[in-house]
Amino acid sequence: MRDFQLPEAAKAAELTMTPEFHRIRRLPPYVLEEVNRIKARLRAEGTDIIDFGMGNPDMPTPKHIVEKMIETARDPKAGRYSASKGIVGLRRAMAGYYKRRFDVDLNPDTEVIATLGSKEGFANLAQAVTAPGDVIICPNPAYPIHAYGFIMAGGVIRHVPAHSPEEYLAGVSRAVKHSAPPPTVLILSYPSNPTAQCVDLEFYKDAIALARKHDLLVISDIAYSEIYFDDNPPPSVLQVEGAKEIAVEVNSLSKTYAMAGWRVGMVVGNARICSALARVKSYLDYGAYTPIQVAAATALNGPQDCVAEIRAIYKSRRDVLVDSMKRAGWDIPSPDASMFAWAPVPDKFKEVGALVFSKLLIEEAGVAVAPGVGFGEYGEGFVRVGLVENEHRIRQAARNVKKFLGNADEILARAHNSVGG
Repeated sequence: MRDFQLPEAAKAAELTMTPEFHRIRRLPPYVLEEVNRIKARLRAEGTDIIDFGMGNPDMPTPKHIVEKMIETARDPKAGRYSASKGIVGLRRAMAGYYKRRFDVDLNPDTEVIATLGSKEGFANLAQAVTAPGDVIICPNPAYPIHAYGFIMAGGVIRHVPAHSPEEYLAGVSRAVKHSAPPPTVLILSYPSNPTAQCVDLEFYKDAIALARKHDLLVISDIAYSEIYFDDNPPPSVLQVEGAKEIAVEVNSLSKTYAMAGWRVGMVVGNARICSALARVKSYLDYGAYTPIQVAAATALNGPQDCVAEIRAIYKSRRDVLVDSMKRAGWDIPSPDASMFAWAPVPDKFKEVGALVFSKLLIEEAGVAVAPGVGFGEYGEGFVRVGLVENEHRIRQAARNVKKFLGNADEILARAHNSVGG
């Protein structure tokens, strides 16, 4: 029954048979888009969808940040080209954040690049450091840009199972041994999207030692560094002595300050890698709109109580989600960080897999989640649930899920018959 597909998926698969350009052929159909198509159709029909599928913050950007952007935008010169590596004030603010938060010293002129969000930063990093055929070690499951940024740059991905940080690190040496040519880059991402896993500083020490042993550069993504729910803030790989000799870190203001649409991120650390990224970016963009960069500096330099408030909202939603879904019959492990829960597919739906479960859940219960296979083959058996709906909506989703699970046999039989017929 695992090969079961809904009709929409079959039609979409047929469309992908059209010959494509070389780089596009290297990108598989976006699995999450299959769920998005169903979501769009149902909404067009007037169905209320409770959407946990995309990590899109729903809370407003703090008022003082917005006001600074508006104030700066009134300057007649504000609409001119900016700086591709970020204005000096923003890069200094980013270096200041790293000093306060991690006690890491960064030179804002050589070790900090402001990017158009962490996703652009990661993709252009891949362009900057990758030669065609280079082998990149990537966790699986992982956020898609971690693999496909390098694939678009001509790299080859060596996927290493990452059901836990320990499993991932244990698999790196094996991946190096069985890769030809030898890998050049090791990707880290904690707190993880999609799994919400966290690591401590000892993990990073082991990772840097391993990278040195195998002559690997390290790219660490910590976009969720400020969304944590216990008394142990996630560390930075750059806190490891000597890490800046081989590592850079990708970070973002998107989740920390509810600024996802503003597109402000950073790449910091090794000066040689930052220089390469700056050179690539100099050909591609002139940086974000200057008032946005000024406002981002205000976010980093200003009062941080707004960050604590945003963090508290996510924590409260996490607790409501875990409790209400458990009452509904779906046990979801409580994440220690990030804005996601990594939830196992309920037992009755395990045979059909994460993608079919996600489709049925939105069709039958009006609840959208992201199937784990959208993040790699080892994401099968899980779905990602975003903490992007308010508590009332989360409880409503749980009521819908309870009814859905109660009718599981009937729903599966009806879905199977619709395809078989």
